[in-house]
Amino acid sequence: MAITEHAGATKIIDGIPLTPKELIDIGPQPKRTIEEERTERKQKLAGALRVFGRLGFGEGVAGHITVRDPEFPDHFWVNPFARSFRLMRVSDLILVNHDGDVVYGNAPVNRAAFCIHAAIHSARPDVISAAHAHTVYGKAWASLGRKLDPITQDSCYFYDDHVVIAEQGGAVVMEPAAGEEIAAKFPKGKAAIHQNHGLFAVGATVDAAAYWFLSMERTCMAQIMAETVGTPKLIPHDMATYTRELTAHPLAGWLNFQPLWQEICRTDPDLFD
Repeated sequence: MAITEHAGATKIIDGIPLTPKELIDIGPQPKRTIEEERTERKQKLAGALRVFGRLGFGEGVAGHITVRDPEFPDHFWVNPFARSFRLMRVSDLILVNHDGDVVYGNAPVNRAAFCIHAAIHSARPDVISAAHAHTVYGKAWASLGRKLDPITQDSCYFYDDHVVIAEQGGAVVMEPAAGEEIAAKFPKGKAAIHQNHGLFAVGATVDAAAYWFLSMERTCMAQIMAETVGTPKLIPHDMATYTRELTAHPLAGWLNFQPLWQEICRTDPDLFD
């Protein structure tokens, strides 16, 4: 690497003037065709499921991530029942309508995934993707029936933006009415703690929903660890609100997922099969 500098001259490295540059856009792509949007949503869904598998979020047949179809918003793509997160491929994904029928693919769907996610998608037009898994710290925290506190910068993602749902807590949700009862208690916000069950996170993209879920699991972990040794100091309301508004908007969720997406694309190219 060569560095050149002359008195009164522009600094240069490797022949490149050290002047302000026009930066590339690293945000989501602009509007595309329905087919392109569908392909990306399915790829991100398969990738997010593999990320969940890599992080140890899989437990038996529990857990699911869904994303609305861009052309038929009353249908959602989801991982098939009893298929490993870690091995998920785009071609494995199934499309389910809001009656619970598999209309694309031939693998069965997790009944609980349908009942809860269909209700959330139906009640929340703003939700494009929803994520749920039976994670260790999420389950542990959910047993307390408490909201998370603003004790770290990352926990402020969820400050005044998540709910605790006691209804159907601990029960396996197998009927649409039970899912609707849960969804009714989650009218807004990016995440929910379902008492005696676990965590749910939602977003305007698969990327955001997956990242909010991951971050909430780690936030549960951090608060459990902190409370084992003392009483955490709370971030004041104004600072917690400021931090949430600055770092927890939909684009921030999308951006935070990109390093994980880049890694899984590099190490697991077969997810695109």
